Amino acid sequence: MVIRSLELETVCGITSRLPQNDKIELAFWGRSNVGKSSLINTLMNRKGFARISSQPGKTQTINYYNVNDICYMVDLPGYGYAKVSKETAAKWMKMIEKYLDTSQALRVVFLLIDIRHEPSANDVKMYQLLLSKGFNPLIIATKADKISKNARNRHISMIGKKLQLVEGTPVLPFSAQNKEGKDEIWEYIDTFVKEIPL
Repeated sequence: MVIRSLELETVCGITSRLPQNDKIELAFWGRSNVGKSSLINTLMNRKGFARISSQPGKTQTINYYNVNDICYMVDLPGYGYAKVSKETAAKWMKMIEKYLDTSQALRVVFLLIDIRHEPSANDVKMYQLLLSKGFNPLIIATKADKISKNARNRHISMIGKKLQLVEGTPVLPFSAQNKEGKDEIWEYIDTFVKEIPL
């Protein structure tokens, strides 16, 4: 997809009313600091569009990016944020679950996992949560440039086993540094945009 127009159209906080959009939505989720903002910036060919921070938990809102006026990429707050209170984390989680439960336009969730490490208990929990809500998330294995090519298959297999992935679920290695995986992710996005009308 060629990006002709891009706009951060809606930002929803804990108390916001979630929009019911008339274009399909593709959501991106993962633990704090896994690289969601870097992924979105890379996909959009924009350096600073989604704010990047070395401080986990920076994204505290649900951000709706209108792409070419044909779909929304939805950036969800990360989970596993250690520096916020349990009460705040619980409110964010409630907001995300409300989004997952009520969006009529959401078609796919991309779950981001750091390829360098075994998925955390939180990663497993959120993957199971998505399955329980009827989604079969696609896995994006971020920071792929941080491990050797020789180790890659072993790490991808580790992710699949730990998450107990549904058979056939793709695990897409991605690097914001060298843009690896960008085209493959766009191929999946294009499939959803073209084949699934709202």
